[in-house]
Amino acid sequence: MAKMSWAAGTQCVAKGDHRKPKPEELCYHKGDILTIIHTSTKKGFYRVRHNSSGEEGLINSTNVREREALRVDPGLSFMPWFHGKISGPEAVCKLQPAEDGLFLVRESIRHPGDYVLCVSVSRDVVHYRVIYQDNKLTIDNTQFFYNLIDMIEFYSRNKGSIATTLLKPKQKHGTKSAELELSKSGWLLDITKLKLGGNIGEGEFGAVYEGEYLGQQVAVKTIKCDVTAQAFLQETTVMTKLQHKNLVRLLGVMLHKGLHIVTELMTKGNLVNFLRTRGRSVVNSAQLLHFALDVCEGMEYLESKKLIHRDLAARNVLVSDDSVAKVSDFGLTKVVSKAKSDNAKLPVKWTAPEALKKEKFSTKSDVWSYGVLLWEIFSYGRQPYPKMSLKEVKEMVEGGYRMEAPEDCPPALYSLMRLCWEQEPRRRPAFNKLREKLEREAGKHSGGEGGTSASGS
Repeated sequence: MAKMSWAAGTQCVAKGDHRKPKPEELCYHKGDILTIIHTSTKKGFYRVRHNSSGEEGLINSTNVREREALRVDPGLSFMPWFHGKISGPEAVCKLQPAEDGLFLVRESIRHPGDYVLCVSVSRDVVHYRVIYQDNKLTIDNTQFFYNLIDMIEFYSRNKGSIATTLLKPKQKHGTKSAELELSKSGWLLDITKLKLGGNIGEGEFGAVYEGEYLGQQVAVKTIKCDVTAQAFLQETTVMTKLQHKNLVRLLGVMLHKGLHIVTELMTKGNLVNFLRTRGRSVVNSAQLLHFALDVCEGMEYLESKKLIHRDLAARNVLVSDDSVAKVSDFGLTKVVSKAKSDNAKLPVKWTAPEALKKEKFSTKSDVWSYGVLLWEIFSYGRQPYPKMSLKEVKEMVEGGYRMEAPEDCPPALYSLMRLCWEQEPRRRPAFNKLREKLEREAGKHSGGEGGTSASGS
């Protein structure tokens, strides 16, 4: 029996062909990805948008299945043809039986930092040294590449100055092609359908652009470094499992000169800048409360999935066109049991004492960060612990110091912050309890303050 209550935005995969649609119905083929717009008055039907053509129409819910999340699999690789440090003779052995266009890439033992592309051609194996210079890779000093993914993509389409186009990757034992898995599960998008617009930000790992994919406004995070792309594969895998109105939605990924992660576009930018640039005259406290609730609901959903965010802060919350706040940047998200982290990168002012000291991350350390985020919201985007150095923050917080309430902050909200900042993690409330308290607060407000005034961008 088909699931009869798919929310708008749910992505589905067609189970078969539908080539002769009735009026208002959509034509599609087996494997096509369709996005639900809303339920139809016609029983069992949905109105959908075709992810490739952008066309809209009705479909019968029995003909589609919900698009699957990717399984987290450590063997999944964007570079299954990369074998690391192996010798030339070992590479030759691996490329048997000989087959034209069978290839692998290895690290150069003779020239550390360089790579070698090994290709089988006319029953022989040719070794091409890949030189790494000025942050680019090249075999012939005429064609330059950002990374190995980019290079393999090029030589799979063009012979260039090598003996044959690359036809078949020799996979390293234990790896699976991420490209294939993404494609099978419907998460690989078609780069030719993307119109890339202007740069809207620099992430830690690459630029973020706005763009349009089949008529939908999107944000595209580009990751040029192949090692980082591989690390982001885990983030992407996590994001395929998450569907919630207060989490930034992943639309899919593209592989082209590296990795592109495509998400819904949040036109009003991050919450810190949103609050700083508008301030008290534009955003009233009912709207602040609304943002606090949005984030809380997104976090409650992550908590229910046993995921820790670990970098919750107003800079990682984005605001949509209709002023809904959504949690983004799952770059540090890890499944609860495996939470070990790289301490150098921790955002000290947002990180709970036990996480800073003993690397103990949990939903409760996310709750601590949420308390700091509440302080950011109600101070209209001020930097927490004003005028204090990171070292002072660490020592003072450890010794029991807590920030004062922001100016004009409702007392009930300051007491919520203080609950989030309990020294003992188990004494901090869970996100569902926080949400209940915030809803009660919002109930009191809605009587007095009227609607939001933040929708004016």
